[in-house]
Amino acid sequence: MKNTSSSYCLPSISTLTLVSLLLLGTGTSGWAQQIFRCAGVGGAAPEYINNVKDAQSRNCKPVSGGNVTVVQGTPVPKAPARVAASPAAGSSRADSSPDQRARDSDSRIILESELRKSEARLAELQKEYNNGDPEKQGIEGRNYQRYLDRVSDLKDSIARSQSDIAGLRREISRLPAVN
Repeated sequence: MKNTSSSYCLPSISTLTLVSLLLLGTGTSGWAQQIFRCAGVGGAAPEYINNVKDAQSRNCKPVSGGNVTVVQGTPVPKAPARVAASPAAGSSRADSSPDQRARDSDSRIILESELRKSEARLAELQKEYNNGDPEKQGIEGRNYQRYLDRVSDLKDSIARSQSDIAGLRREISRLPAVN
């Protein structure tokens, strides 16, 4: 029998690895691009580009040392400076235009109606809560946890309602007095 391994000219694994690495090395150099950092106009953020001609015309500096990832953000619009108008010494909100007085009156009516609704809801909740001992309903006689959950919900609803009423009263107190 002849030795068949010597009759064929197969490259060794190390030769294949070396050749493939060389091919990969030349292939990636075609993909790599030079990145340039250009100064921002008027103090703006720097700009990164990959066009050699633009970079040369704008005197940009090449970026080296690793990969560069640039995430473009959305510009934040600059709001015009607001100047607070100080009211004259003798004027007040009550002396404003008739339109403003009508809006204030409408606001007061709406807020007072919401206040009455909230106070009625609070009275209903407090009556149902019965000082922490509400009557059991339906299945709550057999399922005590359901009863405790309803009591907890009632307590939370009462706290929210009281907070709403306090907020409505605060808003009403900020409105100008009715003439």
